[in-house]
Amino acid sequence: MNAYVLIENVLQALYTGLVVGCIYGLMCVGLALIFSVMRVINFAQGEFLMLGMYAALFCFAQIGVGALLGPGVGAVVASLLAGVIVFAIGAILYDVLLRPVTGLSVAGTEGEGHYPQLTLTLGLSLLLQNGGLIAFGSSPQTIRTPLSSSAWELPVFGQDISLFLNKARTVACIVTLAVAFAVAIFINRSRHGKMLRAAADNAEAATYMGIRVTRAHRLAFALGAAISAIAGGLVATYYPFQPYVGLEFIIVMYAGVVLGGMGSVMGAFWGGITIGLVQQLSTLVLPQQLQNATIFVVFLLIILLRPQGLFGRNVERV
Repeated sequence: MNAYVLIENVLQALYTGLVVGCIYGLMCVGLALIFSVMRVINFAQGEFLMLGMYAALFCFAQIGVGALLGPGVGAVVASLLAGVIVFAIGAILYDVLLRPVTGLSVAGTEGEGHYPQLTLTLGLSLLLQNGGLIAFGSSPQTIRTPLSSSAWELPVFGQDISLFLNKARTVACIVTLAVAFAVAIFINRSRHGKMLRAAADNAEAATYMGIRVTRAHRLAFALGAAISAIAGGLVATYYPFQPYVGLEFIIVMYAGVVLGGMGSVMGAFWGGITIGLVQQLSTLVLPQQLQNATIFVVFLLIILLRPQGLFGRNVERV
């Protein structure tokens, strides 16, 4: 293979890995936030991603955001609006379903409420999948914009090596970084963020300090669902989806959360980036069908050498 072609392939894989990894990272942040604060393993997180895709499509095509703002800005705004919609859905689902089996109400019970939580979120996942199938049908959908089929050409070494930046993925990556940064600021600097961290560290002590743990858990669940929904809306600009699309991403989310360090929200973002890089760089030497197998080989090696994750600590929560 020509040296220029090899360098170009490596650079292209690095770019794609970073872009895809950032979007994976945002998905993982939503799941990690729920686990960090509530200690709930949410099997329905992939379905919140799916709801974000359909909500973004509805805002873009039916409400007319795409026609009003143009295909580029319209797709981004539709994704952010999808986050708002799914935030409301998440808050309602928490009050209706999850509130009785989480928080101080189940502290001290057998399994600390984890058994009903697992069953409930798994049932919610199946309900949302099949409800989506009834409501939206099984035909693949996508948010059609010119960005998904065009790219910017970036010369690296004169005319010999060029890097092609897919416009839809690049824009999605930029928005992802902005949302992740906003989440980090919210958790570390805002009053509500401090409330979430207190509830995550010690829910009983937080109650004594006047913090409403139920309110913190509602916010964490709704915000975690909304963050993954925003990621879903961005993915929908270049990836076809249907009601069962969450199954394609939920394992990646869990792997990213564990890689980043259980209980570390920002660590989950870096875990997602790691998965994206491994996934794309593996295609340089392996068939595309083995991408996911490579992810889990690297995942097992990392967990074997560093059980607390790449970027986490044993005592870190949020």
